[in-house]
Amino acid sequence: MAWVSTAELVSAVSNAGGLGIIAAGNLTPEELEKEIKRTREMTDKPFGVNIMLLSPHVDSLIEVVCQQKIPVVTTGAGNPGKYMDTFKNAGIKVIPVVASPSLAKRMENLGADAVIAEGMEAGGHVGKLTTMVLIPQVVDAVSIPVIAAGGIADGRGVAAAFCLGASGVQIGTRFVCSQECTVHTEYKKRIVKAGPMDSVLTGLSTGHPVRSLRNKLTRKLLQIEKNGASFEEIEKLTLGSLRRAVVEGDIAEGSVMAGQIAGMIKDIKPVKEIITDLIEEANNVLASLHGGVTV
Repeated sequence: MAWVSTAELVSAVSNAGGLGIIAAGNLTPEELEKEIKRTREMTDKPFGVNIMLLSPHVDSLIEVVCQQKIPVVTTGAGNPGKYMDTFKNAGIKVIPVVASPSLAKRMENLGADAVIAEGMEAGGHVGKLTTMVLIPQVVDAVSIPVIAAGGIADGRGVAAAFCLGASGVQIGTRFVCSQECTVHTEYKKRIVKAGPMDSVLTGLSTGHPVRSLRNKLTRKLLQIEKNGASFEEIEKLTLGSLRRAVVEGDIAEGSVMAGQIAGMIKDIKPVKEIITDLIEEANNVLASLHGGVTV
């Protein structure tokens, strides 16, 4: 959620009872410290930081979250093992994103406090397993809590995640279409207008697939992949594309990252209303299945 999950969205989620997560993937250490301070001006509730471990600033970003006493860090795009002692010594709970049961088990052995098991329905960089098959296998593989992600946009999805054994859910695309999210209006409109078949995977030939909504950029990417383009050629075409979409509103040549559930999102509303609706619907579904059991 680089360029997307900023202090405005993070604080709104935490204020509404969720755990907002600052996306640090596009930030320098100085920018992350500023974003943390901005978030604290907007909420007195806990929030976390997501660190992309391939960031060129990763060591300095970790230093910032430790100095700022951030309670929770989620990690992606790498192995957090070499930083685990640093996190633990700072009292930080570590929750890596995983795409397979074997990786989840490895993270548990490294000392992770929980894992986010993300199915390939999610937006952005994804793995190969769907949420429906991934969650129960990860739950069976580890003894730490499992947070489900990918393909969750309403209370039915939340209820399904709990039925599969998850202890919580991580939601991205639905919150992009919130009033508090600062992404460009055109980006939000594109998601709202999306149909059930509008998401597409690019980068499959490189082993690093990315899910986004169809546009001129995805068509170019799919064509050059078909023609045997190298990873470097694909990377050159996508460089800066997420920022173009999120910040500049270029939904034709920018990367409009969104999950398959984009086709389910039909409105833009406040974060608190989104969370309230998610919980109420999930409770209704679980009550009908289990005779009154709620979350």
